[in-house]
Amino acid sequence: MNQINIQYYKTKYAHFILGSFENKLCLLDFRYRKMRTTVDNRLKLGFKAEFVEEDDAVLQETRKQLSEYFDMQRKEFDIPLITVGTEFQKSVWDALLKVPYGTTSTYLQIAKDINNEKAVRAVASANGANSIGIIIPCHRIIGSNGELTGYGGGLPLKKRLLKLEQNLFTT
Repeated sequence: MNQINIQYYKTKYAHFILGSFENKLCLLDFRYRKMRTTVDNRLKLGFKAEFVEEDDAVLQETRKQLSEYFDMQRKEFDIPLITVGTEFQKSVWDALLKVPYGTTSTYLQIAKDINNEKAVRAVASANGANSIGIIIPCHRIIGSNGELTGYGGGLPLKKRLLKLEQNLFTT
């Protein structure tokens, strides 16, 4: 049986669960999120693997880079990623990776970016299924009316992350 190494990581922003598979990050999510079981099961099935609480170099580097991000000393991550999802979900996650630090986009814009303008709801759903938060920046996606909409870590955290990014490197 394959294994997904997991570690829990608590920051002043949130309590995370991190996971790596074959030296790539596959999980950076909120430990107490409503969809926790759904996300975990998708990874376990996709990799035919079980979670094992074990540290490794990828998880150590992820904690280091996250810490730098939260301390406003990093705006881009360079950790190898691996995702489990449909082709459509992966296209949405790839589009999310192109939303620059300190900016926001909308579900409609992401749908346009993947040449599927009518798929706004499906884009929102794929956004919610993202298992690598922060690095695949689903927190940067807002409603077309400018409102903050759903977030796995909760709307107060989404607001804090956007504020953190807008203040970066301004001092």
